[in-house]
Amino acid sequence: MPTDDPTDTTDPTDTTKLVCLPYAGAGASFYRPWAALAGAALEIVPLQLPGRERLIDEPPHRDVHQALDDLLPQLWERLGDGDHKVALFGHSLGAVLAYELAHRLVTEPGIELAHLFVSGSPHPGRSREQRATGLSDDDFLARVGEFAGYRHPAFDDPEMREMLLPTLRADVEMHEAYVPSTLLPLDVPLTVVRGEDDTLVGHDAAASWNKASGRDFAYVEIPGGHMYLTESAPDLVGLIASKLR
Repeated sequence: MPTDDPTDTTDPTDTTKLVCLPYAGAGASFYRPWAALAGAALEIVPLQLPGRERLIDEPPHRDVHQALDDLLPQLWERLGDGDHKVALFGHSLGAVLAYELAHRLVTEPGIELAHLFVSGSPHPGRSREQRATGLSDDDFLARVGEFAGYRHPAFDDPEMREMLLPTLRADVEMHEAYVPSTLLPLDVPLTVVRGEDDTLVGHDAAASWNKASGRDFAYVEIPGGHMYLTESAPDLVGLIASKLR
């Protein structure tokens, strides 16, 4: 937003838009508090998948590539006309969504793709051995709890569980059935972030993202487990902002 403050030297045309992709079961609102943590040169742009929050009545996707077809018009609407400097962030399921979105945006006119940040995920060519798709409700939630290292209290409420479980199931199926559109390296700086105590995605699995980058690559660990970003958002947003300066 323009300002009349003569001491403010921020160039509004130089603002990087950080497009945030959701992890399984999450909605766009998860990322909204990041706006208060980001600097003036970083604008948080969370995208919303169907089956949650304001899109709760829309059927969730079960295929990553169909999800991207749905997210792209939303992104163009959020960006508006003109040229844009864009960075992408995604955690777990969001990491592969961000990776596929990067491949679609890298050749788009008017888009300067400044950086790809991926978190809590192995390289797209590596799938995790343990699966949750097809399990009974109780076993499914137990397995997802093992993956995440915690269980959201909403699933202990029968009404909330009935409302949220179909979307979480669809997201997990989407992630576990994911096949990358390409394994060609991106000509974009890439930073992979991992919770240092993540028992789902180990060091080697996270570091394997170096195969996806044809340019600058960085590997960073932040204290916490697989869902470190729920407690360490200031550290994560600070890291992202520092990489984009």
